Amino acid sequence: MNNRILAKVGGLAIMESEVEEMVMTLRSRGQNYDHPQGRAAILEQLIANKLLLIEAQKNLYEHNAAFKAQLEKVKEDMLINFAASKVLDEVKDATEDEVKKYYDDNMDKFQKGESVNASHILVDSEEKANEILAKINAGEVSFEDAARENSTCPSKDNGGNLGEFTRGQMVPEFDEAVFSMQVGTVSAPVKTQFGYHLIKLISKSEASTYAFDEIKAQLTDMVNQEKKQAAFQSKINQLKILYPVDKF
Repeated sequence: MNNRILAKVGGLAIMESEVEEMVMTLRSRGQNYDHPQGRAAILEQLIANKLLLIEAQKNLYEHNAAFKAQLEKVKEDMLINFAASKVLDEVKDATEDEVKKYYDDNMDKFQKGESVNASHILVDSEEKANEILAKINAGEVSFEDAARENSTCPSKDNGGNLGEFTRGQMVPEFDEAVFSMQVGTVSAPVKTQFGYHLIKLISKSEASTYAFDEIKAQLTDMVNQEKKQAAFQSKINQLKILYPVDKF
């Protein structure tokens, strides 16, 4: 890290590395300060922090009763978190056999819903939709070219293709129509809140189970999490025997 001094506050230095560390912390929280204005704002905040620190030290706030109480609470929370981490650190990562057994025992949880790949043409009137449909059926224009020329949906740039989707991802009227179609056919106009659609069904995939290798990484995370939860609960149960809990 760059240890260039960016400012001094009452003799306390603020290093460039402190600013960069804050940039990284904020980025992990979804906030982008990775630009000159952002770094300037962070520097101002660090300056304010140093000023408050100097003021607190000058006024001996660390000996204040309220501060001591807050410090004790922070210490307790840190000790709790540290004790929990010691329990979890002892949990061994799941083996592939453990992950495979979890998969075999819970296959009903790993179902792929029925899905389709479809294209559509969206227009503002049923009359216009029927005119386009007639041209498609007569072979005067391909569905894809008709989409590029007439559709008001951004998917027109891809010839109207919407990609693959499962039930429930589209509005009900569109959903009902597309999942009742035969592959390769084009629908009559379907009215939705967006207008009138001509739908072409490209392909259909029946419901199935995800293969083990497809979801192995996610399963490993799930098994590891369950092992940690079980270890944590086991530790709490042991401690309840050592230190009885009375509820009132």
